[in-house]
Amino acid sequence: MADAALTQMTIGELSRLIEAKQVSPVEVTEAHLERIEAANPLVNAFVTRLDDHALAAARRAEGEIAAGDYRGPLHGVPMGLKDLYWTKGIRTTSGSTVDKDFVPSEDSAVAERLARAGTILMGKLHTVEFAFGAKEHNPAYGDPRNPWDLSRIPGGSSSGSGAAVAARMLPMAMGSDTAGSVRQPACLSGVTGLKPSYGLVSRYGITPISATLDHAGPLVRSAEDAGLVMNAIAGHDPRDPSTVAREAEDYTEGIGDGIRGLRLGIPWDYINEAVDPQVEVAFRAAVEVLESLGASVEEVSIPEFRYSGAMLIAIAGTEAVDVHYERFRDREQAGEFNQVIRRRMESARFLPAPLYVRAQRARRLLGIRLAQTFQRVDLLALPSLGMTALPLGAETVTIRGRTFTEQEVITRTMHIFNMNGIPAISVPCGFDDKGLPIGLQLAGPLFEDRRVLRAANAYQEATVWHTKSPALGDGGA
Repeated sequence: MADAALTQMTIGELSRLIEAKQVSPVEVTEAHLERIEAANPLVNAFVTRLDDHALAAARRAEGEIAAGDYRGPLHGVPMGLKDLYWTKGIRTTSGSTVDKDFVPSEDSAVAERLARAGTILMGKLHTVEFAFGAKEHNPAYGDPRNPWDLSRIPGGSSSGSGAAVAARMLPMAMGSDTAGSVRQPACLSGVTGLKPSYGLVSRYGITPISATLDHAGPLVRSAEDAGLVMNAIAGHDPRDPSTVAREAEDYTEGIGDGIRGLRLGIPWDYINEAVDPQVEVAFRAAVEVLESLGASVEEVSIPEFRYSGAMLIAIAGTEAVDVHYERFRDREQAGEFNQVIRRRMESARFLPAPLYVRAQRARRLLGIRLAQTFQRVDLLALPSLGMTALPLGAETVTIRGRTFTEQEVITRTMHIFNMNGIPAISVPCGFDDKGLPIGLQLAGPLFEDRRVLRAANAYQEATVWHTKSPALGDGGA
């Protein structure tokens, strides 16, 4: 039997053992395959498993490392890709039966870079259909489940990525984030999720939703792990004109330097409009930890946050319907969509063009306000979400006696940072009385991803929430 302890380790811990040749990529892969075999029937994180492919890649990695060709911290580390990421010769469904037989002829840029870093692709992971929602999966593939409570959602749209990392089936997985779809499953499933600055990571070969809002980012166990993944995937790609040509950075450099003197801004007026009392308690405790580490805290107000939901509908809806416009004209293909997703997308066809233009103007005003705010503070801190994981199929949530639709609150504290592409991370910061994870979100100025990672790492070095794992019948802690 493979060593189950290997599935509890971070990328950093695994990479140190692999580099020292204390464990081999084959041992690590076999341990994770055993974990997948045990946990995936419960969690349903995988659309396509690649067991034989993974073992073959692990043997190659083992041979390369034995021959002295060690490529770096991701060499021999198992990982999964949200099923929006194109993979050469491996089907990419995008969570839809419309693309159930789509087999790309090339890899996405991220898949290419991760392969070059020596990772072991274990499979393709569930996503809400075409990533246009938080929980509306195509019924043909079934609902992924939250490893902390199998009757609840794991968060979306990178649902399989969050669930697989939380259930210790994988130490890392890639997601995409248009309105919170990396950070939301990170929060609700109790792992770490980073939305990098817009333009740092190529989206080439990732099925798009919104050209101006989409981001690619990792779901992992720790801020350090997120930095290690960023070192492999960040960089200019001429195939994606949104990527920026910047000097290469080491996203783990200075990550352990602490946060003494860092100024945190908290938009309490926005937070207080929809935050569960237990989430607020956990968030306040997290802020106290950050203060004890030397950060200062002040209240800030960003009134434009309240309009970001309308901006999201106008911008993401219009850009999404453009992506799928020809499919909607084909009656047979249109009928294959999850009809909730189809209605959500197609409704954008009736939005007047001036509304899209006005949303872009409002987006610019939000960007100006954020730039002004970041002259006063170094980072913003908010609860990742105002609530914990909803039951499967829930349409509403009650917070402090007020009833909200799921859509009103599920990304409310997250899409505000997609509008202008600034980096944001969700890290675990506690649990509610049902044992469901709560998340702390930190956001910084554009291209200050290292600052965000440093603050998240400082918090994680002082706490143990990110080390907790769901039992799933096996004694997790």
